[in-house]
This record gives sequence, structure tokens and C-alpha cells, in this order.
Amino acid sequence: MSTRGVVYKDLLSQPKETTAVQEPRKEDISYTMRDKPTESHALALADHEEKGAAQNEHDAEVVDLGWNEPEEVIPKPLVGGLPNEELWILIRRFNKQMYHVKEISHPVPGGLDLNIADEEEFSPDKLRSNIERLYMTIIIGLLGFGKHMVRLRSWRETRRTAWFCTAYFLAWFFDFLMPLFATTLIVLIAYPPCRSVLFPPAPLALVDSKSGGVQKPKSGVLGSHDSATGAPENYKGEAVEAEASNFVNGIASVALSSATGKHPQSDPPSEDGAPHDVVPDPTEIATGAANAKDKAAGGTPTSKHDKTKVPVETAMWTKMRPIMHGIADVTDTWERFANALSPTSPFPRETFRLRLAALVLPLLAVSLFATSYMFVKGLTFGVGFGFFGDPIIQRGLAFLNRRFPNWQKLLEIRNTILKGVPTNAQLTITLLRIGEANKAPLPPPPRTQAPPPEEPADVSEDQLRATGADWPLSATQEELDEAMSHDPTVAHETGGSDIDASKDSKHGKKGSKILGFFKGSTKTAVQTAIGTDKLKAKAGSAPAKNRLGVVPKPGEDLTSGPVEFKSRYHGQKGHVYITTKATIPCVAFSTDSTIEKIGTHEREDLHPIWSIPIGDIAELKKVGGYGWKAKLVVGWALDREVADGLEIVDRKGNSWKVTAMPLRDELFNRLIAMGGQKWESW
Repeated sequence: MSTRGVVYKDLLSQPKETTAVQEPRKEDISYTMRDKPTESHALALADHEEKGAAQNEHDAEVVDLGWNEPEEVIPKPLVGGLPNEELWILIRRFNKQMYHVKEISHPVPGGLDLNIADEEEFSPDKLRSNIERLYMTIIIGLLGFGKHMVRLRSWRETRRTAWFCTAYFLAWFFDFLMPLFATTLIVLIAYPPCRSVLFPPAPLALVDSKSGGVQKPKSGVLGSHDSATGAPENYKGEAVEAEASNFVNGIASVALSSATGKHPQSDPPSEDGAPHDVVPDPTEIATGAANAKDKAAGGTPTSKHDKTKVPVETAMWTKMRPIMHGIADVTDTWERFANALSPTSPFPRETFRLRLAALVLPLLAVSLFATSYMFVKGLTFGVGFGFFGDPIIQRGLAFLNRRFPNWQKLLEIRNTILKGVPTNAQLTITLLRIGEANKAPLPPPPRTQAPPPEEPADVSEDQLRATGADWPLSATQEELDEAMSHDPTVAHETGGSDIDASKDSKHGKKGSKILGFFKGSTKTAVQTAIGTDKLKAKAGSAPAKNRLGVVPKPGEDLTSGPVEFKSRYHGQKGHVYITTKATIPCVAFSTDSTIEKIGTHEREDLHPIWSIPIGDIAELKKVGGYGWKAKLVVGWALDREVADGLEIVDRKGNSWKVTAMPLRDELFNRLIAMGGQKWESW
């Protein structure tokens, strides 16, 4: 923690930074982290009371904390006050969320950078990422809240429910319900230990959403504590991330099945050699599926005769960007509230909670004197004024716009109630900056190709507890053990035969052979195209040069970092490397093959093709070695990972694109965390 304590000013909900609104054109450019342009930079440079391996002093130019080592070798903790597993969750999700950042030259509202740009670029992949964030934060949170309510209503945990019931009806009898709610809310916000007393924890997948008792997790085993299915995981948080991905896939699958007119209940019986047994499932071949459905039903081809197709599709795609931006804003706000209620080091532990509790105090004071009649009267007046008072409202808004331009920005929740409270992305970049400030870049999350073990995860009192003398979930130890044990049949259970028929994608043995034939022929075509790229590159084709090495050879050593990163520039093999020993830290690219053996430390014989000062970087953009369609085809046909690239733009507009980089995300994270730039997510 910083040595600076909580002061009265921190508890106020007034805007922290108004310059960005009052003087939107004011230039404020920083070149190094030492300039402390934001609170994130300042926290990264502060002297923290609780320190991890990345915050310890050392004499090395850059210390390697285990970039290419197994989890057991990595020091614990890397950042003081934060377990490594929690840190890796943040970094993994940060890598999926961040695609494109640009430097902003004016002061940032709320004191933290890496906010989402108003004109954020739209892409289907980014929409998918935002929906996954929505699931991992809001949907999982609401699911947990709902199960707590079910547990409370079920009377299974008799003593706890009895205390809640007694308090409620006593307050109701004395017309004291609102003060009770306000007081409870204040206590829950300001004193975290009471949360586990009033709402004792239990693994999400273990609680029956109907009875409030114990149930067998949907995955068939309790392999994780915070996921809806209880699926096994190698590292904490992976099960929820897999659920989020499958949540999006499920939506897409249902939508595609609807578009293709899939109605399995009306299908004739399966027969070997029948047409419906030979062809693949239409939901497996998305291209042209909707048109195929229209033709099969005797309709005319949509693309030629349906005049609604283009306008409707255009309207939908046009509205996708504001929808995506809205999802991101809602998720960001949820994350800010979560980080205010349960702050993570190095952010202050008490300031945000005390501020939120202080904002509820006026509600408590008013509730002591306001009667139910006054409440209903005020509410109905507000509804009437909002419905009929449009002329007054519009004149008031026009006055505010004239006297206080951009006043809406000043009232944004991130700049008032939640000022200084980070989103998970802002928290992550602060943690990355801590590593860079101490010349100890945080290693990437460990990866494993092995499937997680299908066995129950350890459950301690932190994950399963009851209040007082109640049994957890009103279940005996034998019942809990039975529910947590592995049963492979549970994951396939649905709500009925109609769901089974709609969910299954059966296309017979011959249909599977056809798909296998397509995959084999596609693999041959892809391998031929990769070989052709080498010839085109030698002939001088720039696009072909950028595609060289994008698909690594089987068994190729891909380890690199934290200083040198394997990559290509214009098709040439080499390394992007970062040097901080010089007066001006730089990122450069060299084709010198000796880097592989002896590195770049204190070497003057390297002659980089290009070099950019870290402080001059104005834009970073993750780019694909192949287009998104080609990437899907290559990944499907070859069953191999595709290495992507990174585009770096300086403040003069000069651009450099490096490709075929296995640790692209890790270089991206180092570059955005090293300098004094204030970033905005695009």
C-alpha cells in the first residue's frame, strides 16, 4: 500500500479531474512513468507495505521471474497482497479484452486511463469478448445472488433464515423496514467480514436453484468453486472462462439452428444410405445455410428476391457497435463496484468502501423520518413530471449545455461515485506497471495442454460454510461427498426429449466421412498455400512476407521473453527486443541470430533494422497473420495454433508491423505498461 492514507477529500464523490471536460483540447503528454500522469502510474511507483517478488529491489537490468518456467518455479506472490492465481486470471482476461490502444494527449477523467473510446471500433470478435465478459462478471454474479436468495427462502439453514425473518417482521411491525435495509447495506459495504456471516459461501454449482439444497453439479463433478457448472480446471478461473466461451457458442448455435429451420422432431427415422443420413448437419456448415433452408422449403433465393434482407442486415450491423459499447459500459460499471467493495492491492483498501457507505447514510437519515405515504407521493410526482414535463426538461438541458458544455461527462459514475475505482483492465495494467517500474515484468499465465483432472476439487471453509450451528446447505457430509463426486452422465441431462433432439447434431457415419474428407482436402490446400507463400515472398510479395512463419512447425521452440521475442519483420526471422539500459528505453528489431544464444544484454554489436523509443509509441494494435476466415480454416484443418502479430505506431505516424510472434500478447502488455502514455481502448 502507499504510505498516503485516506483523507476527507478521497471520500467525496465530486469529480476528481475536470480539466478533460472544461479544457478538452489541452495537451498533456508524458514520456516516462516517472511523470505520474495518472493514478495508475503513481501507484505503480509507490512504495508498498506488502511486497511480492516483482516489487523487490535487484541490480539486474531486467529480472526474469519465470517466463518460460513451470508454475512451481514462479515466485509466490508476484505482487504483494494478490495470489498468483488471481493475477493470472486478470492477465488472461486482459489479453482477450485488449486489441487496440491509442495514446490520449489530454488529462483522463477519474484519474485512470485505459477507458473505452467513444468511437470504439466494432468487430465480431470484440463483440464476442464483451459478451464473455458479461457472462463472467454480471451473469455469474446475478446467478450467485439468486442462489443466496433461494437458500434463504428454503428454510434449510433454519437458524439463519429465522433470524432474517424475525428482523424483517419486527421492522415491518414498527414501520422500520427502510432503515433496516439501509443499515444492512451500510454494514455489508463497510465491514466485509459480515458478508460471509449473513451470506455464508457455497460453491455455485453445488446449490440447487429450486430447493436451495445440495445438488450434483451440471458437469458431473465439483471441479471448481466459482463456475455455474462446477467443471474441472487446471488453473483458477479457467472453468468460468470456458463457460463464457460456450455461452456465446450456445447462443450462436441456437441462432444458426433457427436460421436453418432445424426441426428434428419432424425428421423421418434414420436409415443407412438415406439422404438425411448422408449429408452433414446444416448447422455444421454455416455458409449459405439460411438460403438453403428457403430453397428446401420451396421459396425463392433470398439474395435475389427478398428486398428486406439488405436493409435489415444493414440496420443490425449498424446497431452492433452501440450495443457492444453498451455491454462494455455495463460490465465496466459492474467491475468497478466489485473492485470498490473488494479492493485489490495496490489500490486503497478502505477509501472506496467508506465512500459508498457514506453515500447510503443520507438514505438512512431520510428513511428515519419519511413515511410510506411520503415515499409513494414523491414517487408518483416524479413519474408524472418525467412524463409531462418535457418542455421544462428540454429547456433545462439546453441551459446546462450552454453554460456548462460537456456537463454529462462530469456526472459520469466513473468520475463521481466510483472515481479512482478501476475496472479489471485498469487494475491489470496497474499491476503490469508495477512489474515494469521495478524492472521485473510479470510472467505470462502458465499454460498446459493436459486436460484438467475429473476429480472433486478441495473444499475448505472459505468455499463452503454455514452460519452458527446450521449444516452447510442443510446437508450431511455424506450427501456433500456424493454430490461432489464424479458422475459422467449428469452433463448430458436436459429438460426433455425435444431439447435432446434439437441439441444433437447427428448426420450419420457417411456425413462424418464427408466432413472428414473436407478437412483432409482443406488441409492439403492449406499446406500448398503455405508453400506457395514462400515462393511469393521470394518474388517480393509484401502480403506473402507477412504470412511467413504464421503457422509454426510441429515441435518448434516457441519460448522467448521477457526481453527478446521471436518474430518476423517483412518475412525475415529475428527478435523484437526491449532495452532499458540506455538513457531512453527502446524497442527494436534485429535479425542477428546470436540473440538466440547470448541475448541482447549490454551488446553494442547489434544493428537493429528499426528502433523506437518507448515514450514515443502512440498506438499498439494486435493484428492477425491471416484474415479471420483463413485463420479459422487453418486452425480447423491443421489443428495448430496460428501466431499473430503486432503493429506499432509512433507519434509521427510511422508504423512497424511484426508478425509470426508466439508471445504477441506478452510484448503488447510490456509495451503498454512501460511508458508514461495514457491509453484509450479502441
